[in-house]
Amino acid sequence: MARKKKNKKAKRRILFLGFGSLIIIAVTTFSIGRYWVEILEKYQEKKQLEKKLTKLKEKEEVLKVDADKLQDPDYIARYAREKYFYSKDGEFILRLP
Repeated sequence: MARKKKNKKAKRRILFLGFGSLIIIAVTTFSIGRYWVEILEKYQEKKQLEKKLTKLKEKEEVLKVDADKLQDPDYIARYAREKYFYSKDGEFILRLP
């Protein structure tokens, strides 16, 4: 009789430890999976931001060149004539379609 109780207690203990272990494994797996998903999202975001940074650097270079050109008075005069139809004395502007 005593032996049956010990076997029953041992089975319960093994069942309880097995169930507890499964819960711990499931929670750990879920946590690790969630962190991997977060890491992948951050990696994709990093790629997008690097592409955006490259485009912004290219745009910055273009703007620097334009800023340097705007320091030249001849360029400013030509730009104003072309863009805003500004004319010198005695010049006529003909706008063609």
